[in-house]
Amino acid sequence: MKKLSRNTTATIQLPIKILQYGEGNFLRAFVDWFVDSLNEKTDYQAGVAVIQPIDRGMVDMITAQDGLFHHMIQGIENGELVDEARLNNCIQKAINPFTDPNSYYELASSPDLKLIFSNTTEAGIVFDENDKLGDSLANTFPGKLVQFLKKRFESFGNTPESEIGVVPCELVESNGDKLKKCIQQYAELWQLDMEFKKWIETKVHFANTLVDRIVPGYPKEEIDVITERIGFADNLVVKSESFHLFVIEGDEFIQNHFPAHKHGFNVKYVESITPYRTQKVRILNGAHTSMVPVGLLSGIETVKDTVEDDLVGTFVQKAIFEEIVNTINIPGEDPTVFAEQVLTRFKNPFIRHELMSISLNSISKWKVRVLPTVLDYLAKNGELPKRLTFSLACLIKLYLSDNFQLKDDESVLSFFVKLKSSTDADFIVNATLSNVDFWGQDLSKVSGMSDLVTTYFKAISASSVSATLDTL
Repeated sequence: MKKLSRNTTATIQLPIKILQYGEGNFLRAFVDWFVDSLNEKTDYQAGVAVIQPIDRGMVDMITAQDGLFHHMIQGIENGELVDEARLNNCIQKAINPFTDPNSYYELASSPDLKLIFSNTTEAGIVFDENDKLGDSLANTFPGKLVQFLKKRFESFGNTPESEIGVVPCELVESNGDKLKKCIQQYAELWQLDMEFKKWIETKVHFANTLVDRIVPGYPKEEIDVITERIGFADNLVVKSESFHLFVIEGDEFIQNHFPAHKHGFNVKYVESITPYRTQKVRILNGAHTSMVPVGLLSGIETVKDTVEDDLVGTFVQKAIFEEIVNTINIPGEDPTVFAEQVLTRFKNPFIRHELMSISLNSISKWKVRVLPTVLDYLAKNGELPKRLTFSLACLIKLYLSDNFQLKDDESVLSFFVKLKSSTDADFIVNATLSNVDFWGQDLSKVSGMSDLVTTYFKAISASSVSATLDTL
């Protein structure tokens, strides 16, 4: 089998216009897919330089393949199966700044460089007051970025050539604003001059983003079949669903240098990202969290099987379209469109999404992803959404069951272990609902909540989840 490199396949060299902090599966299946697709469809002609953000990473593997990798894009679009193997050519250079700081800083003085993307995990956007400016790299990603930007300012000064856009993709609310704040904190801590601080304000453009694409990563269980299909030995194969959504709260500079919204991609430049985040958390994540206890107690293992089950699938659909969507408002847009896309994604035959894997920390997930919908629905309609409320009764039942090895904070698991000694449904439900540590409030005081959850809890205890679903 041929080794994948620029000597064994036809590729083109591209000017480096994008710096990318992070070399993992998500950025390669998301940002690098956009860039490579734009290069193919338009005259974008942007190369990417990947920066390894931590001491141990994948730069050596990327360099060994000259930046090339195959991307398996699989899902359902417009009722048709999508199963594409795509060779991505956009990564031109991969740098480990810990061993090669000169190559890292050389990029700062390139007039071609226009954008910086990042995905350094949720813990990446942090400020550490113990970080030093010195000759060595800063400990944090924002600290490293300040060092890079300082070199750029020293090269160009406050000129048009110095301008650059920063587009973080970390799953953090207001990620661009938080990253900018960290950079300003480092500028103060390291006593950088006022002209540099002004340059950050006027010539460095930060965006807030919302990213959405399921990326399972390296498909080791399928790699032999994939290798035969692509005809190369590729250690960097990445797999993703076909669906993608990139919502960007960014200015004209960023829009001009990342114009994916103009070329048929599901990229939205918006004034406020908040309603889109609400839509994603409530519909996609909320549906996941709501279906977990109902599906598991019904003997189902995966998301796909859950939504395709006659009873539980109907429950999920009605929870989404009759209850969750009811609480979402995005001016000029219909949330049912996103909801329909989510249901299609749940049925993706190429991804096995285990309910047990989603069940991690279900109590805190229900609080963040489902409870706001329940309370908004109650305020709007004067009654509780019965299916989402039913999912809460099932969640309590799930945590009391000995048939599942749930993973959660020890305090949560201990709470339910103590409840197992009781057979009093009213006591069990009220004790759970009134646990302010779980919900941030006493849910037993919410109008009708205790009565309805108790009714459902007793019903599934007396018969089964399936029998009770038939009555909803």
